[in-house]
Amino acid sequence: MNKMLMGATLMVAGVAAQAQVAVVVSAKSPVGNMTADQVSAIFLGKSNALPNGSAAVAVDLPEAAAARETFYTKATGKSSAQVKAAWSRLVFSGKGTPPKELGSAADVKKFVAGNPDAIGYIEKSAVDGSVKVVLSVD
Repeated sequence: MNKMLMGATLMVAGVAAQAQVAVVVSAKSPVGNMTADQVSAIFLGKSNALPNGSAAVAVDLPEAAAARETFYTKATGKSSAQVKAAWSRLVFSGKGTPPKELGSAADVKKFVAGNPDAIGYIEKSAVDGSVKVVLSVD
């Protein structure tokens, strides 16, 4: 019985880890599509500007969100732990401030929708007309 429960748990975890993630900006943003390199640069602190030149306001999902691990692994090639370590170095050296962590995908979507300079990521299934997808991460 324990083996069956463990197997089911692993299957669910595997499905959650494969969530389709969309990098989004406000529907009012002039930004169109972005490359994975552009998105990665913003979320890793190497750039603080969107492609149109405006200052990027990046927001993160909570650490426990499966979409966060998927996003960082696929968009930046780094695990959440590696990203956290990189940001720790940047913060310590005074060279950056990490993306603000919001409480849920709904919070990320609401924040991004209300700010034309904001960029975040959510599961594709949560995308609606208030935001537009600039990069798909599957």
